[in-house]
Amino acid sequence: MPEYGASLEELRALMEYRSAEAKEKIETDYGGTVGLCEKLKTDPNNGLVNSEAELEKRRNVFGANEIPPHPPKCFLQLVWEALQDVTLVILLVSAIVSLALSFYRPPGEDTAGSDDSEHDAGWIEGVAILISVIVVVLVTALNDYTKERQFRGLQAKIETEHRFFVLRGGQSVQVVVNELVVGDIAQIKYGDLIPADGVLIQSNDLKMDESSLTGESDQIRKSPEHDPIILSGTHVMEGSGKMLVTAVGVNSQTGIIMTLLGAAKTVAEEERKTAKREALAL
Repeated sequence: MPEYGASLEELRALMEYRSAEAKEKIETDYGGTVGLCEKLKTDPNNGLVNSEAELEKRRNVFGANEIPPHPPKCFLQLVWEALQDVTLVILLVSAIVSLALSFYRPPGEDTAGSDDSEHDAGWIEGVAILISVIVVVLVTALNDYTKERQFRGLQAKIETEHRFFVLRGGQSVQVVVNELVVGDIAQIKYGDLIPADGVLIQSNDLKMDESSLTGESDQIRKSPEHDPIILSGTHVMEGSGKMLVTAVGVNSQTGIIMTLLGAAKTVAEEERKTAKREALAL
């Protein structure tokens, strides 16, 4: 028997509805926002019970409010990527050829009356090219490594400093966004960046900026009666309200988009590497 009256798949599907369709879907399938709160075992006025066991159980069922980042690349991986540049590959091949020719002496060559100094110093050109390639590769890899570490540090700082007000045990408490769970009653106000998907249960002249998801610059008026769906990654531009959190982490709209972008990025990188290998083969 399921622990909650609404499954993860049902809640994800609900977030795809908009405006009047979303309102009708909530009324038909859940009996309104009150019925949806009952199915998720939460109180619209007091929120969840402030119990770590209850919060952990919800994370196990509906997921945590975290979007796993791509694993960091080690320095050797960045060095290998820097070496994929066609110009550097050509220079590297030129350096190897130059070094090989500098040590090659045709058999039977008469060197009795010739000056060997120029021939003996021929290796310098190849070594100079090789050193230049190594320096460029190391500088490029080190620069990329430093930028990646700085970005991950900034991202971790933002995640730990971004806090949100929720109702738990009848009290308004401020929690780190990573600690939000499905069933939380979140209080939203002007200036907030929404960290999870939800259904609006109360509003006061609420207007949202959804341009980060839809590309539309117009502000969208939200209310439980007309358009109750609140999406992660959007901004509160006016008013305030309370929403029932229904999807977090990779199951939220932002999480789904980030997952798709990550998959697309992986495919694009593979195509780029294949194109480079074909170009080098030609």
